[in-house]
Amino acid sequence: MSMTDPVADLFVRLLNAGRRAHPTVGIPASRLKANILSVFQAEGFIQSFEPTTINGHPGLEVKLRYHPGREKKPILGGIKRVSKPGHRIYVGKSDIPRVMGGLGVALISTSKGVITDSEARKNGMGGEVLCYVW
Repeated sequence: MSMTDPVADLFVRLLNAGRRAHPTVGIPASRLKANILSVFQAEGFIQSFEPTTINGHPGLEVKLRYHPGREKKPILGGIKRVSKPGHRIYVGKSDIPRVMGGLGVALISTSKGVITDSEARKNGMGGEVLCYVW
């Protein structure tokens, strides 16, 4: 069965694994997913990720981060997919959104790769708004 939105599948896998307090989660690999995960790692939402093989296919093994304490509450609180395959959302450099008043992060796909909203504002770049993360 073909998947219509692999990026949304990445987000759902990360959120579901975090809710079930799994230490790691396996995800089918792609270059865009690796770029998104590298931004998540730089922003502190995940611990790390590394390429692996899942059932003979290339994949990514993601180590999740949790708040310190007795119960395992994931650092990754929520993700909202903005630009979808049927409806792409593009913004200019002056229209880059702020997520939760600056507490969250918007991921923007630009010609220089996937970057955060603050980096896009600093570099004066617009692009496709992939998601909001908090």
